[in-house]
Amino acid sequence: MKQIITFAFITLFIFSCGGDKHKSVEDIIASGNLEQIRQKKIELDAQKLELENQLKQLSVKIKALDPQEKIPLITTFAAKESEFVHFVELQGSVDTKKNLLIYPEYSGVLTTVFVKEGQNVTKGQTLAKIDDGGLSQQVAQLQIQADLAKTTFERQKRLWDQNIGSEIQYLQSKSAYESQQKAVNQLQQQVARTLVKAPFTGTIDDVITEQGSVVAPGQALFRIVNLDDMYIETDVPESYITSVTEGKTVKVDFPVLGTTMDAKIRQAGSFINPANRTFKIEVAVPNTDKNIKPNLTAKLRINDYTNDKAILIPLSIISENAEGEQYVYTISNKNDSIASAKRTIITTGKTQGDDIEVLSGLTNNDEIIQEGARSVKDGQEVKILRMESNQASN
Repeated sequence: MKQIITFAFITLFIFSCGGDKHKSVEDIIASGNLEQIRQKKIELDAQKLELENQLKQLSVKIKALDPQEKIPLITTFAAKESEFVHFVELQGSVDTKKNLLIYPEYSGVLTTVFVKEGQNVTKGQTLAKIDDGGLSQQVAQLQIQADLAKTTFERQKRLWDQNIGSEIQYLQSKSAYESQQKAVNQLQQQVARTLVKAPFTGTIDDVITEQGSVVAPGQALFRIVNLDDMYIETDVPESYITSVTEGKTVKVDFPVLGTTMDAKIRQAGSFINPANRTFKIEVAVPNTDKNIKPNLTAKLRINDYTNDKAILIPLSIISENAEGEQYVYTISNKNDSIASAKRTIITTGKTQGDDIEVLSGLTNNDEIIQEGARSVKDGQEVKILRMESNQASN
């Protein structure tokens, strides 16, 4: 305010003294004389520079004479106990144990494909057939021989039950029948391998090999996916091994979908990876609308710590001394807006965003310096600009 009054006074003085000698700015502009206009601008620039120099000198002198000008200006807030809920923030990807490539068990021509992409299938349903190369005819021939062996055995058994014939005849007929039946079963198993069946209920996501192709074991035919049993797998640092446990509630966010849901940890690993000192967890994900797909990125927030009476302060106001101790400045000896800054050693805990929990050193309602905290010294007199009833972080 003093600076404004001084500036106005000097300006009025200069213009009042020079009014008789010089034309007004309006008159010079109205004249349209470029040389006079330039000359007037040069005069005013010189006057402005002189005024600025004089104002600086006045300000320096005011600060030297007025003690109030030397006191640092600060703002404060009152420490308040509040609930502190800390979350471990992780990132993982969605997976399912029912995401499978189907391979043939038999070599030959893929004669028939019974399904198409996007089709829902049930467990055991036939998806495709491979040419068996005459195995079916061989089965039919063996079955005829097996039927004959069975008839012979049954007749021989009836005679043996009536004590007719020799035991060796009975055993030979029994052995022949069982041998023929095993041969039929073995060949039927070979034929069964020419039929490609669904290992579980799901959806055919991709038909990789087209009908008419020659296939062999190791060559993928289909991809089948079931989206009912989805989960998120991620690595957790070993420091959370006691707080991130099976059954813990997890807040799951899918940024791509714009959805958030609550889930639970269904499995926590018992093995710590020595390479990165982490253990794995699986989080079951409900997928009723089928929007969640394998490999979808998810953000996880797991509550690992809660304090109902925590004191939180901004990280930005904390300093550290040469001994590695953390401290903040509180105020003492308060008299109206004038007080003394006091360095207070604190012990901190977990952080959440821009705030950190204070474990010791501060009590409820302690008045803490916020703005200006980096420019004050222990015991220095300060002037409080405003008081905030709540933490600035709130």
